[in-house]
Amino acid sequence: MIYMKELEQEPFDPEAFVERLAKRTMQVSVRDPNKDLLDPIALQETFLQAIKDLQMLQERQYRKCLRLEQQCQEEEHGHCQEIAQLQDKNKAAVGMFQGLDERINNVATKVIHLGDQLESVNTPRSRAVEAQRLMSHFAEFLSPGPITLDIFLDKSQIDEAADIIQKLHLIAQELPSDKFESAKKKIAGKYDEIEKLLIEEFVVAHKQEDIPRMKEIASILSHFKGYTQCVDAFIEQSQERAFVGKNVFQDVIPLCRKNYEIMKEVFSNPEQVMAKFILNIYHGKLQDHIVSRLTDKSNTNLYLENLHDLYSRTVQLSNDLMMFEMGSDEMYLTKLTQNIFQKYLENYIGNELRNLKECSVAAIQKFYDSKSHHKRQIQTGGFQDLRRDLQAVIGTRANINIAQIDDYGGETFLSMEVAKSLIQTGKQAFKRCTLSKHADQPAHAQLIFDVLLNQLLAEYVDYALELGLQAVPIPENKTQPQLYFLQVASQTNEIVHYLEMETLQSLMPIVMSTPKQAECLHKKRQMLEQIETKLDTGLDRTLSAIVGWVKIYLQTEQKKTDFKPEADLDTMASPACMAVVQYLSSTIKRIKSSLDGKNAECVLLELGIRLHRVVYEHLLQFQFNSIGAMIAIMDVNEYRKCVKELHIPLVDTLFDTLHALCNLLLVKPENLKQVCSGETLAGLDNSILVNFIQLRTDYKTQKLAASLKGLAT
Repeated sequence: MIYMKELEQEPFDPEAFVERLAKRTMQVSVRDPNKDLLDPIALQETFLQAIKDLQMLQERQYRKCLRLEQQCQEEEHGHCQEIAQLQDKNKAAVGMFQGLDERINNVATKVIHLGDQLESVNTPRSRAVEAQRLMSHFAEFLSPGPITLDIFLDKSQIDEAADIIQKLHLIAQELPSDKFESAKKKIAGKYDEIEKLLIEEFVVAHKQEDIPRMKEIASILSHFKGYTQCVDAFIEQSQERAFVGKNVFQDVIPLCRKNYEIMKEVFSNPEQVMAKFILNIYHGKLQDHIVSRLTDKSNTNLYLENLHDLYSRTVQLSNDLMMFEMGSDEMYLTKLTQNIFQKYLENYIGNELRNLKECSVAAIQKFYDSKSHHKRQIQTGGFQDLRRDLQAVIGTRANINIAQIDDYGGETFLSMEVAKSLIQTGKQAFKRCTLSKHADQPAHAQLIFDVLLNQLLAEYVDYALELGLQAVPIPENKTQPQLYFLQVASQTNEIVHYLEMETLQSLMPIVMSTPKQAECLHKKRQMLEQIETKLDTGLDRTLSAIVGWVKIYLQTEQKKTDFKPEADLDTMASPACMAVVQYLSSTIKRIKSSLDGKNAECVLLELGIRLHRVVYEHLLQFQFNSIGAMIAIMDVNEYRKCVKELHIPLVDTLFDTLHALCNLLLVKPENLKQVCSGETLAGLDNSILVNFIQLRTDYKTQKLAASLKGLAT
C-alpha cells in the first residue's frame, strides 16, 4: 500500500494526510492543460479510491491482529503448563529438604550427646593429669636446693613455665606458712623472675615490632600481678623517642593513632591502656612543656598570652583525642586538662584585670611622655564655669584679657593609635575569657569591660575633653578664636565609634542573653552620656567663641560711614563683612571635616541661627542712606552666600528674610507698605518691620512714621 509509510508515522495527523493526498491530486491535474486547475471530479475519485484502499487496509490489519492474539493465547497456555510443572518440582524439593534437615538435626543431637559423654570422661582425666603435673613441679620446690627443672631454666619454654608458676603461686597462697614457708618463698621468687623475663621479652618484641609475640606475652601477663608493668613498659617504649620537636601538641595525635592500632591487637582491654597512655602524655611531656612556658611571670601580658595559647591548644587536643575510646568517663580528658591548669586558672581574672590596667596606664603615660605632658588634676563643675563666664564678661567690659587660657599649641592629647592599643588589649582580654569557667565568663567579661571603659573613656578621653574645654577661647574675644576643640570632638567620635564596633564583636558574644549584657550596656551608656555632655558643652563654647568674635569684630571694624557715606561710592560689600565671611567659610569647612551626621547638622544649624542673630542685631545699630542701604544689602548677600554652605534650609530662610528686611532701607517710601506685605515679610511681626524702617536716614524727612501707622503695633 502506498499509504503505509504515511500511516505508520508517529504522530499521525489525519488532516495533514488529507492535505497531502489533495496536493498530489492537484499536481496530476496541472499536467493536463485542457483541465482546470481545480478538478473536483478527479479529487472526488481520488478520495473515494483512498477510502476503499484504507478500508481494505483496515480489514487486513484486523485479520493480522486476530492471528497475533491467537498466537499469544497459545504461548500463554504453554507457559502456564510449564509453571505448573516447576511448582510440582519445587514442592518435591521442599519435602526432600525438610527430610534432610530432620536427619541433620538427629545426627547433631547424637554428636552433642557423644561430645558431652566424651567431655565427662576427658575432663576429670585432664584435671587429674594437670594436678599430677603441678604436684610433680611443686615437689621440686619442696626439695632443698636450687630449681633444676629444664622448663624453668630453658628460656624457650618460658610460656609453659609462666603458666605453671602462675598456678603454683595461686596454690601457694592457700598453704599454711609454717609448713610450706620455704616452698612459698621459692615459688614467689621464681614467680617474680619469670614475670620480669616476660616483661623484658615483651620490650624486645615491641622494639622488633613483633605484634603477635607481644599479644602472646600480654595475654600471659594478664594473669600476673605485674600486668600493669607490661602496660607501663609498652607506654614507656612507645613514647621514649616520640616528642623530638618543639611542638608537643602536633606530635600527640599521630603518636596516639599509631599506637592505638597496636593496642587493639595486643591487649584485651585497649580502652584502659589508651586512657593510661594519654594520662602519661598529659602528666608527663605535656605538663612539663606547659610548666616550662608558664614559669616566668615577670611579664604579665606575655604570661597571659602563653596561658591562653597553651590552654586553648590543650582543649583542642582533648577534643581531637575524643576519636579514641578511653572508657565510659566522658569527662576524662576535661579532668586531665583541669588538673594541669587548675593552679594557673585560680587567679586568672585578677591577673587579667591587673594586666589590662597596667598596659592601659603604660600606653597612656607613654603617649603623654612623647608630648612632654604631665597629667594634672583638673577642677570641674559649676564654680569653674561661673569663673570662666565672669572672666569673659569682665574682660569684654574692661577691654582686657584676664582669662589665662592654655591651648597647648593645638595639641588635643588624643591619639587613635593609643585608643586602638587600649581596645586591642581589651579585645585580647575578652578572648582570654575562655580561661574562666563557662558560668563565670559573663561576669569576668563585665569586669574587663569596666576596666577598659574606665581607662579609655574616663582616664584618657574624658581628660582630653577637660583640657579641650579649658582651651576653648572665651566668647567676644578680639582675636580670631582657635577652634582646637573641633579636632578633639572629631577624635573623640572616632574613638567612640571604634569602641562600639569592637564591643559588639568581642563583648556581646560572651554576655549575650545574660543579665550582664544589660549591666554592660548601662555602664557604657552612662559614660558615653558624660562624654556627650562635655562634647555638647565644648561645641557650644566653640560656637559662642565664633559668633562672639564676629560680633566684636563687626563692632570694632564696621564704621558708621560704611552705611551712611557722604559721597557716591562703588556699591560693594564692606571690608568688615568680607573679613567675617572669609573667616566663616573656613570655619564651616573645618566643622564639616571634624563632625559628621546629625552632630554636624545640629552644630551648623546652631551656628547659622546665632550668626543670624549677631548680624541682625549688628545692623540695628546703624543709620542707612540709599548708598549705605545698597552696601548693607551687599553685605547680607555675602552672608547669604556663606551660609548656603551650611545646607540648612532654616538658616537660608532666616538670611533670605534679613535680605528682604534690608530692601526696606532702599525702596521708595510709597512702596514700603507693598514690600512689607510681600511673601517674604508677611509673616514677620510689624514691630520688626517698623524698627528696620526707622534705620533709614530719610525716616523723619519723608515723614515715614505717618505712612506706617498701619504697621505700628
